[in-house]
Amino acid sequence: MFAGTFTALVTPFQDDRIDEAAFERLIESQIEAGITGIVPVGTTGESPTLDHDEHARVIELAVKFARKRCPVIAGAGSNSTAEALSMTQKAEALGADALLLVAPYYNKPSQEGVFQHFRRIAQSTKLPILLYSIPGRCGIEIAAETVGRLAQECPNIVAIKEAGGAVERVSQLRCATSAKFQILSGDDSLTLPFMASGAVGVVSVASNLIPRQVGEMVNAALANDFDRARKLHFQYYSLFKDLFIEPNPVPIKVALALNGLMRPDVRLPLCPMAEAPRRKLEATLHSLNLVK
Repeated sequence: MFAGTFTALVTPFQDDRIDEAAFERLIESQIEAGITGIVPVGTTGESPTLDHDEHARVIELAVKFARKRCPVIAGAGSNSTAEALSMTQKAEALGADALLLVAPYYNKPSQEGVFQHFRRIAQSTKLPILLYSIPGRCGIEIAAETVGRLAQECPNIVAIKEAGGAVERVSQLRCATSAKFQILSGDDSLTLPFMASGAVGVVSVASNLIPRQVGEMVNAALANDFDRARKLHFQYYSLFKDLFIEPNPVPIKVALALNGLMRPDVRLPLCPMAEAPRRKLEATLHSLNLVK
């Protein structure tokens, strides 16, 4: 289910409210470009600053706008197991096709606590689960051995979004799990090396702006056409890096705004992009002919 390119959707804002019209345009552009699936209310969707009603509304809108034309993988993770259970049940009721569950952040649980957290959630739903390990934001990783235990004991835990920044993790995860367990890159700039090591796709930030190009790179790698995949990787590598010169999703929202797709608004504690990095991002976008 998780082989391909999945866009970690931004949540557009206008006047500090969800811009539903811009969100619909974004999803429509993704589907027209042939994206494999969409991922609302993840990190890129600014889920930490959405209240519970807004979180549910974004999932509801994603399901409504996608109209079964691509899978909707809803973010439902939390550092509170009870809250994650509630969000999981809400996402399932709203029609999500699968779940993205981030590692419990801030609490710094032991790996046994991480295991128990995810197992409890998996037992509460029939939906497929994509684990999400991003130690730079969570303070912990989901250890490869813990992923292996979860995959063995929970049939609906079938994949992981790996955003720890180390290609070696793909080999560790591959050795800890069965061949059917799927690994996706959580970093655009690492998608190609991840796939060369056994990953099957990406949960992408860049594909908010260039879904067709990221999809072509991933599909080429899946077809073992690494010459083509490598060419696309290097063509867009500067963009992959510059989308993270300030905290995500600030730069990608600026890029989308420059193309007239939405406002660049983010919620505090995120703030508008500083002038120097903005100029650098704009120069990269112009060099790639990615500004209308």
